[in-house]
Amino acid sequence: MNRRFVRLVAGVCLLLGTGLATAANHVVTVGGSGNGFSPSTLTIQAGDTVTFRNAGGFHNVVADDGSFRCSNDCARDGYVTGGAPSSNEWSQTLTFSDAGEVGYYCSAHGAAGGIGMSGKIIVQGGGSGFAIGNAVSGNWFNPQQSGHGFQLEKVNDTTVTAFWFTFDANGNQVWILGVGQLVNNRIEMQAVKSRGGRFPPNFDPTQITNPPWGTLTFTFTGCNAGSVAWTSTDPAFTASGTLALERVTSIAGTSCAQ
Repeated sequence: MNRRFVRLVAGVCLLLGTGLATAANHVVTVGGSGNGFSPSTLTIQAGDTVTFRNAGGFHNVVADDGSFRCSNDCARDGYVTGGAPSSNEWSQTLTFSDAGEVGYYCSAHGAAGGIGMSGKIIVQGGGSGFAIGNAVSGNWFNPQQSGHGFQLEKVNDTTVTAFWFTFDANGNQVWILGVGQLVNNRIEMQAVKSRGGRFPPNFDPTQITNPPWGTLTFTFTGCNAGSVAWTSTDPAFTASGTLALERVTSIAGTSCAQ
């Protein structure tokens, strides 16, 4: 891809307010049509927050280790009251500061460590020992979902651009664009959805719009492996999720040490 085009889109995204967040927020949907937790397994970084949102049904969210129980309100650490199952449209946000795994369940539909309505949060430490270098540039995808994927480019010592060539829930082709800042093994960014274009000779740059789409957080464990987590406010997309990524192509002359 032409570098002048990459810089142009990066500049547009920056003007739209792209920036680094000190911690990412992730959303777990409780209940609703799936009557479970979505995503049921979520990988985050220490210091990130998770918002549990009840989408319908009589539910709560209870840590296997008894550290929290939440619904309309939250009770903590050996709770006596609070956090009983509720059918209200409740939403609670928790911060996960320590690395490790936190299992949780709905007490109305299962038990700790059971096979009922349950989920898991994997909290990774502040760094994986891998620092992102020039080798992050290239194309990335999930082998089980071949047909959409990401193009990343490290444009300077602190900044990476991302292009997600994908589809919305109705099957329409979509470009999702973002610019993020590097922090050890992570890239965090606000993203926009590019729309309004037409194939030449009918292309009119004045018709292009870039409405806010949501957030993208890339985490890498090595030169060829990583994941992306997203949240979106656009109703044409899944509100949140995670996807494991593998490298497809690399840029000639780059190496993991650079």
